[in-house]
Amino acid sequence: MMKIFITILLLLTAAFLTDGAKILGVFPVPGRSHYLLGSTLLKALAEKGHDVTMISCFGEKDPPKNGTYRDVVVSGLLKAMQDGQKDQKMNLFNREDSNPFATAVFFGFMMPQFMEVILKDESVQKLINSDEKFDVVIVEQFLNDAQKALSTHFGAPLITFNTVGPNFWINPLVGNPSPLSYVPDMMLDYTAPMTFFQRLLNTLLYVFNELFYNLYMFPQQNKMLKKHLPNGPDLYDVLYNTSIVLLNSHSSINQAVPHVPNMIEIGGFHVKPPRKLPSDLQEFLDNSKNGVIYFSMGSNLKSVDLPIEKRNAILNTFSKLKENVLWKWEDDSLPGQPPNVKLSKWLPQQDILAHPNVKLFITHGGYLSTTETIYHGVPILAIPIYGDQKLNALTAVNNGYGVVVPYSQLSEEKLTNTIHEILNNNKYRENAKLKSKIFHDRLVSPMDTATYWVEYVIRHKGAPHLRVAGLDLPWYQYHLLDVIAFTALIGSCSLLIFYHLTHIICKMLFFKDTKKLKKQ
Repeated sequence: MMKIFITILLLLTAAFLTDGAKILGVFPVPGRSHYLLGSTLLKALAEKGHDVTMISCFGEKDPPKNGTYRDVVVSGLLKAMQDGQKDQKMNLFNREDSNPFATAVFFGFMMPQFMEVILKDESVQKLINSDEKFDVVIVEQFLNDAQKALSTHFGAPLITFNTVGPNFWINPLVGNPSPLSYVPDMMLDYTAPMTFFQRLLNTLLYVFNELFYNLYMFPQQNKMLKKHLPNGPDLYDVLYNTSIVLLNSHSSINQAVPHVPNMIEIGGFHVKPPRKLPSDLQEFLDNSKNGVIYFSMGSNLKSVDLPIEKRNAILNTFSKLKENVLWKWEDDSLPGQPPNVKLSKWLPQQDILAHPNVKLFITHGGYLSTTETIYHGVPILAIPIYGDQKLNALTAVNNGYGVVVPYSQLSEEKLTNTIHEILNNNKYRENAKLKSKIFHDRLVSPMDTATYWVEYVIRHKGAPHLRVAGLDLPWYQYHLLDVIAFTALIGSCSLLIFYHLTHIICKMLFFKDTKKLKKQ
């Protein structure tokens, strides 16, 4: 009852104090999962009566009925990304063993080129050169810092949206502490507590990123914004000016880590109550008396790109199961498809996971998939490939609701044994349900939290009172290097003085004793 009262109070406060505002959302990443997060938030704001403009690579097929929702579609970026993958003959399944240092450099050189496509796009330039003003600008954080200058250009406070929890991309920009001793980089498959060598590599990666970003990335972003924004500000006047950060994280999903006051957790805000399934899926799930295993490698990884030996290992495993299998397969047919396997190019994942007959989710360990499986309390078998997938999968293992099968070790025997282990051991489902209970135990829903804080920033003209003082300190003062140097200097001088005094006293005593001996 108290939760309902507080939610209503927050919504009424926002309604009375925040009239329909003009909101610009910039979600530039050409990935469906990223767009899903952005459009879900922006549509919710439009439903509350706001005038919303969305810059993305995708258009909205189901715009909200309330408020105003306008798409600014940059189709050229999606094509550029697809062409780049074709030119490099890129198969994402080959990235399992990617080095975190090489990955940082790869993204550092590739993403600015793609992000510049957004700023120079004709429709975006038309918006930039218009006389429009916005009350707030929401920008997704993804190696696109130049686009944050749109907030300054349109005279609006900046909200940064982080698709995951706190990480290296956002922590320095809001002064959030992230101790290297127990907070691993998201590109490392480490969890706390880390060993000495894990902490060493974590530290080396942090130093590498600091140097790479400050010496290369930020200067490149600065050139980009000055090139495409009339009278563009200096990037460094924009970088550290975020009003709040919306974090798509929660303690039921992520390791507990520090947050400064302007970091707001809204993890799971995109998950909706289950809807009615298409009739064929409903019938398949309802009639699967032995249960269903749901298999999807997400929106970027495609099952059709699996090497033949891996695909056959999966097929042979599925063919011997008593359970039915629902497989997201991106082609019209699958050679050797077993009778207990149903295929579909697209599947309503959230609604499928909500069905009581789903016993196991075989996944790549993507962040949204991890969030949705925790929401519904379904255990996972993770086959992580790249990015944060390995960290998400290892977190599932440590929390007891999942098991990892490394892609390099994927075989019929390994996959079969792991599936039987999860299905026959109740602890995995019990732990998944426990995590789900923690996920749902919130004072206010994550979506209401998100919309409240966006409107809070509008009401308080950027909410500068949430900014921590650490952002105003030079790096050497923030890390107390000047204090350490001063203390070391004073300590060294004191030791030196003590040494010389001791030396002088010893000499005097020795001289005195020598003089006495001579007199004798």
